[in-house]
Amino acid sequence: MSGNSSPLAPGLYFLATPIGAARDITLRALDILRSADVLAAEDTRTLRHLMEIHGIPLNGRPLVAYHDHNGAAARPRLLRDLGEGRSVAYASEAGTPLVADPGYQLSRAAIAQGYPVFAAPGPSAVLAALTVSGLPTDRFLFAGFPPATAGARKRFFESFAAAQATLVFYESPKRVSRTLGEMCDSLGQERQAAVCRELTKRFEEVSRGTLGDLATQFADRDVKGEIVVVVDRPAEVAAGADDLEAALRLALADQSMKDAVASVSEALGLPRRDVYQAALRLKGSV
Repeated sequence: MSGNSSPLAPGLYFLATPIGAARDITLRALDILRSADVLAAEDTRTLRHLMEIHGIPLNGRPLVAYHDHNGAAARPRLLRDLGEGRSVAYASEAGTPLVADPGYQLSRAAIAQGYPVFAAPGPSAVLAALTVSGLPTDRFLFAGFPPATAGARKRFFESFAAAQATLVFYESPKRVSRTLGEMCDSLGQERQAAVCRELTKRFEEVSRGTLGDLATQFADRDVKGEIVVVVDRPAEVAAGADDLEAALRLALADQSMKDAVASVSEALGLPRRDVYQAALRLKGSV
C-alpha cells in the first residue's frame, strides 16, 4: 500500500480500475483515491469495495454516482466542485475510463470549462485482449459494442470489412455466438480471431482460430462473463497480371523504365525484379 497522502492539485482525474484482479490497480491510482476531495464512479459499490480491499477509507468524502442514466444530472455537481478548486477522481466500473464508458461527456465538459484533466492509466480490456490474442498489434481499431438490431449490426460489421487493422469488439456473452456467425458473413469465415473471456479473472479463457471455427465452437455454448472479440485484418490480395500491366502502361507513358518499375513495385507491393521482367515483356510487345 502506498503511503502518499499529500493533497492533489485541483482537477479531474480519470482512474483506470481492475477488470478482474484487484491487485492490478496502480499505486498512483491508490494515491489519488486516498487524496481526492471528491470521488465519482460509474458504480459506487464497486469503487467502495475496491477501496476497502486496499484499505482506503472514505473519511466522509462525497462519493457520487456518475453513469449513463444520470450523467446529465450529476455532471453539473462535479463541475461545480472543479470550479471551487477541488480535486475530483472518476473511476469506471472496470478498466480505463472513456473506453465504452460514460466518462466522455464529463471529460468534454471539464475541458470546455478550462479545468485540468489528468489520466491515471492502468488496466484495459482492449489492450489485455490484444496481448493474449496472438494477432498483430501494430495497428488496431477499437469498435466497441455492436448495435442490437439486425440491420444495424450487418452494416456495422460490414463497415470494418476492409479495415487494415486488427479489430477489437466488446460483446455480451448472450450474443457472442450470434456475433461470430455475423462476422463470418461480413468479414469472412477464414479470418483469424480470438474470443477472450473473463480476462484477468479466475476463469480466464482465450479461444483462438478462424471465425468459422470459433462460430462452430461457440454455437451451442452457454457463455458467461465479460467478452472481448479480436479479429485479424483482411489478407492482402496480390495484384494480378492485368493489374500489373495496366499500372505499367500508365507509368511508362511519362516515366523512364527505371522510375516506372520503382513506382509500380511500391504501389502494388510486388518484387521489383518481377515488375522489371513484366515491363521488359510489355516493351517487347509494343
